[in-house]
Amino acid sequence: MYTIRVEAGFSAAHFLSGYRGKCENLHGHNYRVRAYARGEDLDESGMLLDFGVFKKALREVCETLDHGLLNENPVFKDSPSAERIARHIFESLSAALPGVPLLAVEVFESDTSMARYEP
Repeated sequence: MYTIRVEAGFSAAHFLSGYRGKCENLHGHNYRVRAYARGEDLDESGMLLDFGVFKKALREVCETLDHGLLNENPVFKDSPSAERIARHIFESLSAALPGVPLLAVEVFESDTSMARYEP
């Protein structure tokens, strides 16, 4: 089994509706995103997936979130938690790369706080 990973990032603001604490207030993060693909079969070049293709697709998905207020995106139901962001990025990446064996997406709000989505 082979696993590959690429990274990208974006900066955005959000607040968590229905949450009691500091994160209910408007604040921002410099998000770090890691996407993983896993599979048994390599292509004729000996690769599971070209890193360049994978990175480009992830960057394009992240660009749709960059420098925005995530609460304005209806997919997050006005509460863009790291968990919901990870799922959204996974699903967007899946749509951009049909047939690619995506494994998971991790979204880091900080060096020590991360959410992972895998179907």
